[in-house]
Amino acid sequence: MTWQVRVVHSTGYRYPSKVSQSFNEVRLTPRADRRQVVLFSRIETTPASRLYRYTDYWGTSVTSFDLHAPHAELKVVASSVVDTADEVPAAHDATWRDLVDGAVLDRYAECLEPTGYTPRDRELTAMSRQLRRGHDPADAVLAAATWVHEQLTYQPGSTGVHSSASDAWHAKEGVCQDYAHVTLVLLRAMGIPARYVSGYLHTRPEAALGQKVSGESHAWVEAWTGSWWAYDPTNDIPVGERHVWVATGRDYADVTPLKGIYSGSASSALEVTVDVTRLA
Repeated sequence: MTWQVRVVHSTGYRYPSKVSQSFNEVRLTPRADRRQVVLFSRIETTPASRLYRYTDYWGTSVTSFDLHAPHAELKVVASSVVDTADEVPAAHDATWRDLVDGAVLDRYAECLEPTGYTPRDRELTAMSRQLRRGHDPADAVLAAATWVHEQLTYQPGSTGVHSSASDAWHAKEGVCQDYAHVTLVLLRAMGIPARYVSGYLHTRPEAALGQKVSGESHAWVEAWTGSWWAYDPTNDIPVGERHVWVATGRDYADVTPLKGIYSGSASSALEVTVDVTRLA
């Protein structure tokens, strides 16, 4: 089954006083791959600026821009239309012995190491051993994602953008970012290369065509068990036609939708709205 989805993501800052200049990076352009076709993508800024686009180390499309005139507000609107489908079947035949092969460890080293958001955690490492027992790597990924889905309570506002997997695990609650980070800790502790994915989820599959649905950015994981494949631990479902894929990295730090530096007041307020509409 395939969907056509329109996403309009508006984000930006309001400053208490005008800033003199800013330098920014935006990761809001959906990626094109075997599951997803990008039909239209545009990024606009207020104040208007000249945009530069490049692909980062992880294969994510990045739009950069800088502003050199005083401004009290920065707004970025990313609009896109994407054809999506269910995850394309891929090889999941790697064994535990395959995952400790030197070539695999070398190639995917960055996806096996802890990060600031996915630090080593004694309790999660112990649990990873239990979840791994009796499973091949692909089934262990599903077991880990399902366990995280069952253990955490989805609670907006319980964690912050800087919260780590350990913070969420010990609180036993969080949002999609936390579900993904905790799952990554488990998979990496098992020795399964795993990545963080950011994007969007159409949250109302029963919505009529053309009906706008308010949402937020979403996050899930991608694991390598012979090839890369994705799974959504927050909802405990495979990635499918309702998911729009944007960016990939080791954790949230690699996929931040909007980040930058500016010269001026030390405080600002972030504002974000996301509208998702199924067109076909």
